[in-house]
Amino acid sequence: MRRPVLWVGVALLALVSTGCGSNSSGGSSAQDAAAPQAERNVAPQQKPGQEPAKDNAGQAVQPVQDQERQLVRTATVDLRSDDVLKAISEVKSRASAVGGFAGQENSTKKSGSVTVRVPSAELDRVVRDLASVGEVTRSEVRSEDVTDQLVDTESRMATAKASVERLRVLFERAGSTAEIAQVEAELTKRQADLESLQRRAESLKGKVAMATLTVQVATVPIAPPEPEKAGFLSALSGGWNALLAVLNGILIAFGALLPFLVVLAVPTAAVIYLLRRRRRVTRMNEAG
Repeated sequence: MRRPVLWVGVALLALVSTGCGSNSSGGSSAQDAAAPQAERNVAPQQKPGQEPAKDNAGQAVQPVQDQERQLVRTATVDLRSDDVLKAISEVKSRASAVGGFAGQENSTKKSGSVTVRVPSAELDRVVRDLASVGEVTRSEVRSEDVTDQLVDTESRMATAKASVERLRVLFERAGSTAEIAQVEAELTKRQADLESLQRRAESLKGKVAMATLTVQVATVPIAPPEPEKAGFLSALSGGWNALLAVLNGILIAFGALLPFLVVLAVPTAAVIYLLRRRRRVTRMNEAG
């Protein structure tokens, strides 16, 4: 009975683990109802008078409405300064002073840009303080709410952890080589899924904790991006450009097929000529 129980346990875990995105507590109840008796026996024995253990997957994630909103903040600031290199250096110093760090930088004597990461709580103050570095010609701050993404990822992580733990128990109980190979393959797959979810959660938390600030500096005011023009002329221009793009694609395709057409045309013409000549000879013979 031991080998069938292990195979059934692995199969059920594989099916249950695919529903990582569903509610953790509900998924645990379904697993407990469908899991084989052998898997239930691996849980720690409950002592008399002790409260039943709570499902870690169910208490690992709070409901979305109870979560503090998780925002990814970004900002873009355009500065005018007579000394571009000095202004960029000052921007990096301001970022370091609040616990941030500098990232990508590209600068010349006339223009340049730098991207810094600063704590999200300090972003507004850093943006305001840039007015003392140069003349602010444009300032834009954006926020993206990733609370739902983070809650969903953490819920999937909790379910994946429970699945990995159960597979480890089955792996320790596996007896034959075939059982060990089957459980190990499934365990490796679930572990990889869990690590992927952990990396995603860490990335989201890092973006929430540290805001991204991009500062462009120039000796003359940077022209703001032109708004998209709406109207008949813009639509006509867009349609004309699309037509030219389609015609250009057709010409490119024809140019690519032309060598093949030339090569195939010679034998095709020879076959047609021979067929027509044969028909002509046949008709002459019938007439004679």
